[in-house]
Amino acid sequence: MPDFQLGPEDCLFYEYIAPTRENGFTMIFFNALTGDTNNWETVIGPRLREAGHGTLAYNLRGQTNSKFSPGLKLDVDLIVNDAIGLLEEIKPPRPIMVGLSIGGLFAARAWLKGAEAHGLVLINTLRRDGPRLKWIGDALVRAAEVGGLDLFRDLFLPLLMNEEWLENNRSSFLKTGAEYTALSPESGQFKLLAEAGREADWDLPYERLELPVLIVTGLQDHVFLEKDVVNDLFSRIPNGRRVDIPDAGHLIPAERPDALADSLLSFIKEIS
Repeated sequence: MPDFQLGPEDCLFYEYIAPTRENGFTMIFFNALTGDTNNWETVIGPRLREAGHGTLAYNLRGQTNSKFSPGLKLDVDLIVNDAIGLLEEIKPPRPIMVGLSIGGLFAARAWLKGAEAHGLVLINTLRRDGPRLKWIGDALVRAAEVGGLDLFRDLFLPLLMNEEWLENNRSSFLKTGAEYTALSPESGQFKLLAEAGREADWDLPYERLELPVLIVTGLQDHVFLEKDVVNDLFSRIPNGRRVDIPDAGHLIPAERPDALADSLLSFIKEIS
C-alpha cells in the first residue's frame, strides 16, 4: 500500500479505493488514537465498496507504518494538517468524513479549516471539556506509562465495550502471570495519547458545522458518554441527524460493524 510522504522521515500509510459507481461517494476514515486502518476494513469498507462507493483509510503519524521524526509533537494541529494534505494529494471524489472518537474531532476541524466534504459522521465524539474528561485523559496516559497498551486495555475495555463483546473476548485479556510493559515516551502510541489526546481542545463551534452531520452513539459506552452533553451539543448542529445503537459501546467499528455500515449507507442515500 502507498505512503504519503511528508518529509525525509515522515509519512502517512493509507489505503485508497475509488468509487466504482457514477456519483459514488468516498468515505474518509479518521482513526481513534489507538486504532489503525484494520478497524474499517473487516466489514465496513467492503460493504461500502460493494455498494459502489470508495474508501480512504489512513494511519496517523505514530500509528502502524506511519512514521514521524524524532521529537516531533503529535498534536491535534499536526494531525488535522496531515489530513488536509492527504486529501489535497488524493482528491477523492465526493468525500464524506467519518471519525471515531477523537477522530471525529480531527475530521470536524479539518472541514472547518477548508477540507472538502459532502457530509460528516461523528462516532462517539461529542464530549465537553471539564475535570472529568481531563482526569480520564491523564489516567489513560498514566496507564500507558506504567503498563503500556495491555494495561490500558485491561483497565478500560470493560467500560468501553458492550457486554457481548466482553464475554466473547475475555480470554484474550487479563492473562495470569503476564507482565505489563511500559510504553516508551518517544513511541508514537504514547505521544498520540499524551500530546493529541490529553491536550485536545473539545470546544468545537458546532453551529458552524453546516454540512450534513450524522451523530452515532453507542449507549454502552461507560467512559465518554454523557447523555445530557450529547443532547446539548447535538442541538447546536444546524443540519444534524442521529443514530443511537443500544447494544454498542465506544468502539462501534469493532463491536457492531454491520449496524454502523447500515447507518453510513443510509446517510449516503439521504444526502445524495
